[in-house]
Amino acid sequence: MTNRINQLQAYMDGSGIDAMLVTSPKHVYYLTGFASDPHERFLGLLLPRGDEPFLLVPALDYEAARAASSVAAIHTHADTDDAYAVLSKLMPAGIRRLGVEKDHLTVNRFEALRAAAGEAAEFADAGLPLREMRAVKTPEEAERMRGAVRLVEEVLRQGLALVKPGVTEIELVAELEYRMKKLGAQGPSFDTLVLAGAKSALPHGAPDRTAVREGEFLLFDLGVFADGYASDITRTFAVGGITDEMKRIYGAVLDGNLRAIEAIRPGATFGSLDRAARETIAAAGYGPLFNHRLGHGLGMDIHEYPSIHGNNEEQLREGMTFTVEPGVYVPGVGGVRIEDDVLVTSDGAEVLTTFPKQLTVIG
Repeated sequence: MTNRINQLQAYMDGSGIDAMLVTSPKHVYYLTGFASDPHERFLGLLLPRGDEPFLLVPALDYEAARAASSVAAIHTHADTDDAYAVLSKLMPAGIRRLGVEKDHLTVNRFEALRAAAGEAAEFADAGLPLREMRAVKTPEEAERMRGAVRLVEEVLRQGLALVKPGVTEIELVAELEYRMKKLGAQGPSFDTLVLAGAKSALPHGAPDRTAVREGEFLLFDLGVFADGYASDITRTFAVGGITDEMKRIYGAVLDGNLRAIEAIRPGATFGSLDRAARETIAAAGYGPLFNHRLGHGLGMDIHEYPSIHGNNEEQLREGMTFTVEPGVYVPGVGGVRIEDDVLVTSDGAEVLTTFPKQLTVIG
């Protein structure tokens, strides 16, 4: 925690920012160890340049913050207080350039903050250094992500035992999410997807009472939050016998997934990974049916920096974590997506997801 705050202090020194106000609960946790959902109440970490940081938390969170936070100075505001007036009194005088998380602030909160900081203050985006810091995981963060992956893979194993013709998508979703909590997850990291038959061709389809049937694809896309970090896995299965064309679709997606993972190494570009998968799938004749990016960053959020698409020529760095999830979607027939979570290592990639990827027939 101290090292992360020191990195932000160095960033402020180099960019002329007088203070930085962090208001995203996940970033407060990332920098202090204090996790909270303040709902509509104000939560903020203020880092004055060259001085000690302090937390401003709702009064009902004071004891939890005192127990968990690495920041010693903790101030509170009551439900009857104007939290921004309290913040204004605590802020050091003479702040001319304040770093804020522009992606996190609503217009109402920004206007209240501008009044608290003074009309003369300028605002810089604190999101950039935080994004860069979070993109490269520490060994401890990587281990937490391995734990989240292990948990969701056990959920998937248990869920597969419940698949039979006639069971509905929503029934399987309910069973999967029950098992997430039972096995120790904080909860799902996104709305769990189970899509049967032709609905598996909808990358963001909504599970309902559609029943599983023989001769069709069955797609599972699920993840959990565990110990503060997310996992995200997709596997597609055959229910009973499927056509040769469906098998070819599956093989093309699997080849694309493997080809992209083989291309991972420090210094490679994100665009090169997307192109590796896309060219493989196009060579099999399904190029236009791969209609989304290859993947997304993964960590404390289910979707975070970077975005892995063909136009992103930024370079991979050791310690980055993201998904590799090519797919082919044939309207009226069904779709296949195979998604892995990966960690960039010094000479390639560690695939955190270990659930088998070869075509598996259920029933």
